[in-house]
Amino acid sequence: MSVLVCFHAHPDDEVFITGGVMRQAADAGHRVVVVTATDGALGEFPEGLLAEGESLADRRRRELEESTSVLGAHRVVLLHYADSGMAGTPENANPAAFCNADVEEAAARLAAILVEESADVLTVYDPNGGYGHPDHVQVHHVGVRAAEIAGVPHVYEAAVSRDHIRRLMAANPEWSEDAQPPDLDSFGLPEEDITTVVDVSAAMGAKRAAMHAHATQVGDFGPFLQMPEEQLRAAFGQEWFRRRGAPAGLAETALPL
Repeated sequence: MSVLVCFHAHPDDEVFITGGVMRQAADAGHRVVVVTATDGALGEFPEGLLAEGESLADRRRRELEESTSVLGAHRVVLLHYADSGMAGTPENANPAAFCNADVEEAAARLAAILVEESADVLTVYDPNGGYGHPDHVQVHHVGVRAAEIAGVPHVYEAAVSRDHIRRLMAANPEWSEDAQPPDLDSFGLPEEDITTVVDVSAAMGAKRAAMHAHATQVGDFGPFLQMPEEQLRAAFGQEWFRRRGAPAGLAETALPL
């Protein structure tokens, strides 16, 4: 049995870019651990969704538990840093925000989990955090440093192939603006930088169910949940990674689990 640890910024991030590999790793008998840096308390959510007295952080924690259960996670750890908000917002200046956390301190906390779990593979994000969100960028820095401290042998930057997204948009002009990434010129990674493309089409039922679990994030997931199965599979039936330290031109079809 191998141990896969997926490090994410907020509840719901686990679904899009690692949900398939998590489910497939669990189905193959491996241990799957999810570590989430923040509580997601600054996310947008539909008016009237929260119960009286219910905080968004509490609701998103429960959604995370449901989602990760569907995706096969054996353990979920929340580091409880404050959500930093989108880039350029006033919340970025909060001293308690994850984007302002001391990298060595945060990495030591994550490294302790990696050592405890004897992690074989750690997923983080690419240096731009996919689309520049301060918490996602910090996941990259903290995750890479934690892997160094803990001696994790395999570190993968989870990303999205921007070229794949461009092809999908060109082939599906009816897709709404809501379903498009913020800026395709900086979103994800170009194909030439991706070392590992995993076919997760067999896990699409679990990925869709995990999306449904995050009811507060319907603004993000809604356009995709309305897609026919064929389009959803085309959009999310692969998951992309860049293996840190890999030789140029590496073409893997699985994580080393």
